[in-house]
Amino acid sequence: MSATFFPQDLIIKKRDGGALTKDEIEFFARGVCDGRFSDYQATALLMAIFWRGMSAQETAWLTDAMMRSGEVIDLSDIPGAKVDKHSTGGVGDKVSLILAPLAAACGLKVPMMSGRGLGHTGGTLDKLEAIPGFRVMLSVSEFRGILQKTGCAMIGQTPQVVPADRKLYALRDVTGTVECIPLICSSIMSKKLAEGLDSLVLDVKFGKGAFMKSKDKARVLAQAMVDVGRAGGKPVRALLTAMDQPLGHAAGHTTEVIESIECLKGRGPADLMEVTFALTGHMLMLGGAAKDEADAGRKMDAAIANGSALQKFREMCAAQGGDPRVVDDYRILPTAKNFLEVKAPAGARGFISEVNALKCGHAIMALGGGRTAVTDQIDHAVGIAGLIKIGEPVAPGTRLCMLHVNDDAQGARAEALIREAIKFIPTPPQLEPLVQDLIQ
Repeated sequence: MSATFFPQDLIIKKRDGGALTKDEIEFFARGVCDGRFSDYQATALLMAIFWRGMSAQETAWLTDAMMRSGEVIDLSDIPGAKVDKHSTGGVGDKVSLILAPLAAACGLKVPMMSGRGLGHTGGTLDKLEAIPGFRVMLSVSEFRGILQKTGCAMIGQTPQVVPADRKLYALRDVTGTVECIPLICSSIMSKKLAEGLDSLVLDVKFGKGAFMKSKDKARVLAQAMVDVGRAGGKPVRALLTAMDQPLGHAAGHTTEVIESIECLKGRGPADLMEVTFALTGHMLMLGGAAKDEADAGRKMDAAIANGSALQKFREMCAAQGGDPRVVDDYRILPTAKNFLEVKAPAGARGFISEVNALKCGHAIMALGGGRTAVTDQIDHAVGIAGLIKIGEPVAPGTRLCMLHVNDDAQGARAEALIREAIKFIPTPPQLEPLVQDLIQ
């Protein structure tokens, strides 16, 4: 790069509504890693971007620069289509635990780098770590080896991959600049494109328990990520899915691992399987493992029925240090001391009209199963099981859920939040579709 840049020049340019050049954006991404952009200067530019936005071209350049700020994994020597999925997060969203082995059983390679939970949404890595011995922090060479051997690997972001994002995300988190679509898009896509994948399917959630509350905003984010993928030469599809109530009947860590394994045994809740099959189906089509949705459906049904998807989960678990016996014996997982049954009150009659996902997520946090800071320790044993769903009939004494509790005071707070989350009406409610749109 021949030109010389100064951080304050980029801050002023964006503050005044200007568009940054490719070279300026590359200077910014490198500068946050090598110290030429101090934290306060990077924060100032992030705030300018928050207010002034970025064009599609700027967002694509920022994504590429962030991706190239560290190691870009090369998986080209591993046979097979490398396809991943990313979710923008929700409550009870354990889809990745089912989808990765399912897609691998159908012939894909699934290189999945996931994150930890923060706030009311759970993290895939935390759920996997509920399995005794399961290692999520692996080297790139270990990641490659497991992917080649088992067809799927689920790990955390290594220090060498996208260091610019690690720095910028930490700054965004404490400076009120998280909710900015170009910054969200570049953060997600830089990590995904650095995985060495061939194509990507996105689950962009909206609703009470999602980061994006409105469908319109979710659509804008989805389109931005699809456009960035296209600019990077990677086919990307995005599904818009509703997150007003938790997915499935379980939320937490142990409870979600159990429900995920039950899904792989063919006993999964309908809503959770619908979203999982929709996302996995598009992965199979993008990866050339299925001709169309009907073909994908047949292959996924077969992988569940013949036990090959469950076997992939068992193989991945063993390869990453986890105890594969968990598939057959849930007692191996962390277990709460007490179980608190939450029943419908005396005046409850009719049908469930709302199971507020955000309040359910807060109930998990009240139990000790969530984080307010990245460094917080979580309790894998606590959670929600048997959660009632919208549209189900209710009467006095109907079980609303079972709380897995290690502290009575925490359990009482969680119960209060569950009672706030669940509402009843006399007549059956109108059910919204879960999968509402496809963007490609």
